[in-house]
Amino acid sequence: MSRWKSEVLTPGLMRGTAAALLAALLVAGCSSAPEIAPADQPLTKQTMMLLGKKGMSVGAPIFVRIFKEESELEVWKQREDGRFYHFKTYPICNWSGDLGPKLQQGDRQAPEGFYRVANYQMNPNSQFHVAFNLGYPNAYDKSLGRTGNFLMVHGKCKSAGCYAMTDALIEEIYGLAREALKSGQKSFDVHAFPFRMTNENMARYKKSKWAGFWRTLKQGYDHFEVNRVPPPVAVCEHRYIVNVSTADGRDPEPGGPCPAFQRPSLQPFVPKPAEQQIASERIEVPGPRTRTAQSISAPEGDEWQPPAIASAANSSGGGTSFTRMFGLGGKGLGFQ
Repeated sequence: MSRWKSEVLTPGLMRGTAAALLAALLVAGCSSAPEIAPADQPLTKQTMMLLGKKGMSVGAPIFVRIFKEESELEVWKQREDGRFYHFKTYPICNWSGDLGPKLQQGDRQAPEGFYRVANYQMNPNSQFHVAFNLGYPNAYDKSLGRTGNFLMVHGKCKSAGCYAMTDALIEEIYGLAREALKSGQKSFDVHAFPFRMTNENMARYKKSKWAGFWRTLKQGYDHFEVNRVPPPVAVCEHRYIVNVSTADGRDPEPGGPCPAFQRPSLQPFVPKPAEQQIASERIEVPGPRTRTAQSISAPEGDEWQPPAIASAANSSGGGTSFTRMFGLGGKGLGFQ
């Protein structure tokens, strides 16, 4: 007799074999399906539900604030009343340098200032997952001869002058920005601050060489805190001038004398009684922060001043060097 036996295919064994074959086919089918790129990932169901709960359209304009010392990035969304409401605060996983603006290529310093991000600055193919370019150097930075490029908010939690998030968090932030730009927002403001610009924090750093620069940034911070709308910002005489516009709508020369400005009037934000909770609610996302208070410092010394404009007092607009120093133009205080 043969020593080999033929295996009998019992009904149970047949069912098991069929199930294994089906599972293998499903895996093969899934592996051949195209993956959705990180930049194209839809917002999660939880994110969409939170937008709905807060009365925010997925395509409504956004506004971003960055705080170095706290290692936090805030996303705000506009509602039907035209004001911006807090959506989420995200932890910044890593950023490099110390408190103070970026000055030159290679200083590994993360920027501070008023920046704008348009669609062309979105980078879906970043080697750091996904990213958007802050737009450094902007008109202000260029007027001071500052150098550097590709200063981003991106993933991978690694920084050489950028603001680095975890991949999951930058994916959501990128998605919120993508949807706003896709829906018609031409560009969104990103205000990068050294810290939350409270009077107490300003007093803590009053000996810093950047105290004067930070007082200007605080004007933008205070304007938003009061009005819940990002202020228009002009650049002239190598300075940021906050909450002003020109009569003809044209931008002044960043390094030239300041023209006469108009100051837009806006009623302070007062939420409706039924919306007090939405207006005051703050949702903070958990996540790693590699920068600690002990690793952050601010250079002290003589207060930095932007270059003087020798022609300011004698320009065609008239005025004094003092009024023009603060962007007040030549007709009285320069506002019409």
